[in-house]
Amino acid sequence: MTFQAVIFDMDGLLVDSERIWYEVEDAMITDRGHVYTAEVRESVVGTRLDEFIPYLRNHYGFQESIEELIDELTNRLLVRIPEDVVAQPGAVEVIDYVRQSGLPHAIASSSPMAVIDATLAAQGWGDLFPVRCSADDEPRGKPAPDVYLTAARRLGVEPTACLALEDSPNGSRAAVAAGMTCYAVPDLSHSSVSAFDDITPHVFANLHEVLATLKNGR
Repeated sequence: MTFQAVIFDMDGLLVDSERIWYEVEDAMITDRGHVYTAEVRESVVGTRLDEFIPYLRNHYGFQESIEELIDELTNRLLVRIPEDVVAQPGAVEVIDYVRQSGLPHAIASSSPMAVIDATLAAQGWGDLFPVRCSADDEPRGKPAPDVYLTAARRLGVEPTACLALEDSPNGSRAAVAAGMTCYAVPDLSHSSVSAFDDITPHVFANLHEVLATLKNGR
């Protein structure tokens, strides 16, 4: 397969941050005397803050406003990013390959731009992704295709010519809905390989396998 652009999800795909998201979400919930169950978490992974915070607020009966809860969770996360978020195995190599191949590339994340910027800076990738798209800026978040369509438009490439790299079912649905080929690397901290059965046939154990496939296909 030959692609004209590569669009990366970030959390869980390029960086091992979903566990940190889980920890800060869990802390915010348990600090209020509730239990963050696996079922609740699975329903919100890969969605943007203004979509899953209202769900959590309603589910647990939080008294704070949605804006207050978003600010609290974001601030808890920003404190953790510089010390606790690390690159996923193969992330550096895939990014290097895409850049050396001259392929236009972008980030398309459900995270707020402040989190995207902080994460890329912490990894030393600040100059590698001039095109960064947050679902916060879209009418709809993942699994809707909006953020992927925006990324393709900003890169000047038709969505059908783009490869999207994802780790979550919601994110993969967004990429497929945009008309892109989606390579999924399931983050097993929140998902399973079987969760992608009806979404994409391209499922990999890690980014090293993705890189090998890219090299063989170009």
